Amino acid sequence: MNLEQLRSFVEVAKFGNFTRAAEELYLAQPSLSRQIAALEQDLGAELFHRARGGSTLTVAGESLLPLARRMLADADSVRRELAELAGLERGRVRLGATPTLCISLVAEVFSAFHAEHPGIELHLSEQGSRRLLDELGSGELDLALITTSDAATAERFTVTPLLVEELVVVSSAAAPPVAAGDSIALAEVAGLPQIVFSSTYDLRSTTDAAFRTAGLTPEVVLEGAEMDAVLRFVERGLGVAIVPAMVLIDRPGLRSVRLEAPTLTRTINLARPTDVAATAAVDVMQRTIAATATAFAARAGETMRLAGATP
Repeated sequence: MNLEQLRSFVEVAKFGNFTRAAEELYLAQPSLSRQIAALEQDLGAELFHRARGGSTLTVAGESLLPLARRMLADADSVRRELAELAGLERGRVRLGATPTLCISLVAEVFSAFHAEHPGIELHLSEQGSRRLLDELGSGELDLALITTSDAATAERFTVTPLLVEELVVVSSAAAPPVAAGDSIALAEVAGLPQIVFSSTYDLRSTTDAAFRTAGLTPEVVLEGAEMDAVLRFVERGLGVAIVPAMVLIDRPGLRSVRLEAPTLTRTINLARPTDVAATAAVDVMQRTIAATATAFAARAGETMRLAGATP
């Protein structure tokens, strides 16, 4: 059993098709088939159910898949570490983040990191927190910026809280303010036309739960949009939205107002696998993320603070 065979196995499992996997690996299909056959012979078990419509994993294949992914991730980690010993001239960092963080914190992090280390490849996965944890656990990511954490997460990953930020109500800066003062009650927000996120967003679950707890039914004019679209629709005056305070930075077309009790907040955490040693490039990325988070907290004022700081 070798790494080439494992990589071929993982790609066939991913696509469920030998031809598609061979194209992805730039291999001739007979070569890929021979690698899989040799792997099956070494292990003494069939790994795929082969059919005209595609190939599916056998029980043995399902057992091997997470192990193969981890072995490939460890091998890549060793290669990157050796390449990075010469002053971070080469290497790779794979960072995952939620959509709201991609358009704010991550943009600043990548800009600062690339300016200092242009030879390091940067890869980004934009997903919900739970999907990011799955990718982190399977070795597809080195780090993940997430907004949810639980006991199971703590067992598998090292999770470091970075920022605590409020969710605020945003409206178009070109329209009249939605509140007379600096804050607005959740009951008042429920009566305003709202643009709400896709159900895959952690933010959607948080706001839905807040309205349910208060016995309120919000007036929704548009549902299912992604973050950037939500902000653009609000700027055009289509409605209001409840968003993290962070996304307001450098957006003059939006006006924000804080929520009165209950105040809604979220904690931004940095997660990494506990059983994988960080490469030099990943270590530097972690420091860059921490420094950028500190700068964001200073710019945001009362709506954001460093995790652990006194409210």
